[in-house]
Amino acid sequence: MTARNNLIFMIEYIKGEIIELSPAHVVVETGGIGYFINITLPVYSQLTGKSNSKLYIYEAIREDAHLLYGFITTTERELFLHLLSVSGVGASTARMIMSSLSVAEIRDIILSGNAAALKSVKGIGLKTAERIIVDLKSKMLKIETEEGGGAQLFAAGNTVKNEAVSALEMLGFNRQASQKAVDKILQNEPSSKVEQVIKLALKMI
Repeated sequence: MTARNNLIFMIEYIKGEIIELSPAHVVVETGGIGYFINITLPVYSQLTGKSNSKLYIYEAIREDAHLLYGFITTTERELFLHLLSVSGVGASTARMIMSSLSVAEIRDIILSGNAAALKSVKGIGLKTAERIIVDLKSKMLKIETEEGGGAQLFAAGNTVKNEAVSALEMLGFNRQASQKAVDKILQNEPSSKVEQVIKLALKMI
């Protein structure tokens, strides 16, 4: 087990071959075991086009499920854990925030007290946004925001639409509403990449 900031991780990271990849999850095989790992859009962007990955892991152990969340850097994982420490913010909400905004944007929004910007994330009300800012403001001073450039996303036409709709469904949105939002975005911006489409759709649904 590995300790980080008084937290203990049974699995520090998983490194192996990418068997399956979507905007919401990746299956990584190592030692003959395939791990289903939930990811954010920035992680998806970094993994696209790669055959292997190394993801730092957070395990969410509940009575009804044992879920894994993967991050490219320990900083991303640290931010995710900070968000989870806020009352009313669960793993799904934290992933939504980190799929809608970059680590640097989240840090700057919290430090500047910009509740309106946080409230723009789907599922975040004003009270929750204000609570996040109050609870995490001092912790954001320790968050490093140097971010590597994301990999280019290689997809077009129906592939972009299908992946975007699928990701939105995995994030808990209605399929019909997701399709409507994605269609509208691609009609206005047909050259959009998957990650861009999903981020825009998150603000529309």
